[in-house]
Amino acid sequence: MVALRRGHRVTAVVRDPAKYDLPGATVVAGDVTDAAQVAELAEAHDAVISAAAVYGEGTDPAAFFTASTRALTAVHKRLVVVGLSALLPDESGRLPMDAPGFPPEFRPFCDAHRAGLEMLRASEDTDWLYLSPAGDFDHEGEPVGRYRVVAHGAMDSRITYADLAEAILDEVETPKHHREHLAVEAG
Repeated sequence: MVALRRGHRVTAVVRDPAKYDLPGATVVAGDVTDAAQVAELAEAHDAVISAAAVYGEGTDPAAFFTASTRALTAVHKRLVVVGLSALLPDESGRLPMDAPGFPPEFRPFCDAHRAGLEMLRASEDTDWLYLSPAGDFDHEGEPVGRYRVVAHGAMDSRITYADLAEAILDEVETPKHHREHLAVEAG
């Protein structure tokens, strides 16, 4: 894990700790929609990183993202939320989720993410950053060890999870961007 390698104390809050083997990290069960629990778990930390999501049959992304954003913004710590490229305007100003051919089955999930982002934007007391891959994740690629911040999303852009983690930690350690939605791609 990038954060451990950089010397951070990490508490990974997950639904089922038995599913995770994260040597060096404290792994605990938690619910990101429970404001009291989020506050308790975040108390001893300098920042909160959220990559939490629900998707699929039997889930309610709209309820999840509004409840989780409400809980996370109540903590008043540096908050970095991993976002969606579908909410980043392309060079023409259009959101990918509004483009012709965008799969309609993904729209409720994207709309739920957008509701959470709008709640962040309305939050006056939270130092937040909504950081999205500019396009999608490169699941097979090797990390390049660097990234670049880009002005627009591009669905053909890729970034590995490791390179995104570097960008997130850079923003936690030395925040350069506040209260905005940014895109990163391998660079």
